[in-house]
Amino acid sequence: MNFNALTAEQISAFKNDGYLILPKMVPAAHFKQMVTITNEHLFDAVPPLEYETEVGYAGAPSSFESLGGRTARRLKDAYHRHEVFKTWATDPHLVKMLGQLLGEQVCLTLAHHNCVMTKHPDFGTATGWHRDIRYWSFPRNELISVWLALDNEVESNGGLRIIPGSHRWQIKPEQMDDLDFLRPDVAENQALFAQGISLHLEKGDVLFFHSGLFHAAGRNNSRMIKESVVFAYHGISNAPIVGTRSASAEDIALP
Repeated sequence: MNFNALTAEQISAFKNDGYLILPKMVPAAHFKQMVTITNEHLFDAVPPLEYETEVGYAGAPSSFESLGGRTARRLKDAYHRHEVFKTWATDPHLVKMLGQLLGEQVCLTLAHHNCVMTKHPDFGTATGWHRDIRYWSFPRNELISVWLALDNEVESNGGLRIIPGSHRWQIKPEQMDDLDFLRPDVAENQALFAQGISLHLEKGDVLFFHSGLFHAAGRNNSRMIKESVVFAYHGISNAPIVGTRSASAEDIALP
């Protein structure tokens, strides 16, 4: 892969806004292979998978036997699923950029994300405003998710919405529900929702976003499945807390 290190302006933008979009980072042949493998594994239901009915968000099928009950939400363990995903997750140019943002040696966690996200028409559910750190256990909220768009992503097909700068906010417990989503019934949150923006990602674009950044996604109102590859990274001094879910899978120090 041939791209330059992040500029000082890009690093400053990420620290201030909590996200950064880098266009067309993946070579065409490598990108095409990821799309091909994703579609093959989705069609053949190659395990491990997570289904919408297992997550149980509003509008999800109620059981595997109900209409749409076998709608996949993600292809899990992308790192071990195929060499093409492992190659992307450990690409030295990508790791160099992450090292610039984290300020130290980079580690890839396989306990979180490590998947191909899929959003289907009809049965793909919306996701409310949340932060990934809500279910991650690390000493510091300083992780970065790397989201590679395998399709064009816009609001109408369930593309991500983010609230710029929200990784720097202090949120009171009463603003959150039991699953750590921002509560829409809390008046104070309405002003926060109003700051949300929809991201427009082209095929092959990469989004870096901070683990404390509030983000959400609507339903897919198109007729095509939307797919994205997602991995998460942290600095070597910010190791997962022993005994938690975050320490339940391999943690890989990258050179």
